Amino acid sequence: MTPQDGGELDLQRYFPYRLARLAEQVSLAVAEVYSERFALTRQEWRVLAILGVRPQIATKEIGPLTTLDKMQVSRAVQGLQSRGIASRKHHPEDRRELIVALTPAGRALYRKIVPFALARETELLGVLTAEEVKVLDRVMHKLSAALS
Repeated sequence: MTPQDGGELDLQRYFPYRLARLAEQVSLAVAEVYSERFALTRQEWRVLAILGVRPQIATKEIGPLTTLDKMQVSRAVQGLQSRGIASRKHHPEDRRELIVALTPAGRALYRKIVPFALARETELLGVLTAEEVKVLDRVMHKLSAALS
């Protein structure tokens, strides 16, 4: 079928829609871990997760690693900072840029959440066989590479 064929699009079978819907379902399922138990927004959790593995990071680097836009990053960092979870300081070489880091309380929170997040991931993937998980991982990498 070509665009000129005028065929119909069944949204429920349309791959981009199905993938977006699945991503939202997974995101909501995982959100139970950090939202209900730890009072974090989805955006705050993503920033916290990045800071958990990157001790210091420029705010402009967070967006591409988390699929958050500049405003979402700014709000998430501000929310984390207001609760003493993260700190911000100016970049020593470029005062326009901010560097974000976890505070000791933020590091403790990260260590507290990770086991719950990993358990939720295991639960979600538990409906798949080990081979299906490997295939899913390969397919996701392949699609991601094709879109990069």
